[in-house]
Amino acid sequence: MKSEYRLSSLFPAHLFWDCDYEKLDLKRDKSLIIPRAFYATDKDSFEEDIEKVEHLYTKTEILEELKSTDELISNEVCDLVAKRYQVAKFSRFER
Repeated sequence: MKSEYRLSSLFPAHLFWDCDYEKLDLKRDKSLIIPRAFYATDKDSFEEDIEKVEHLYTKTEILEELKSTDELISNEVCDLVAKRYQVAKFSRFER
């Protein structure tokens, strides 16, 4: 993790509808926070959304969590992340 930020200053609470938003720990809960940060992302909001995530986590952490998550992250978002980091494309769902 790069630095300490308040989660509530970066992401809307509705992305974390099923947990106590204020009790999330940026380090401990990165496997939830990273994918949820991209849950509602599309090509139009991607740059803004990934910059927020990059304030909190490294490229390696972002890639690891997105590749292993069970959250519903679109293949479009996976493609955008792969392109940004110049890595092989990966997807969450069969194409």
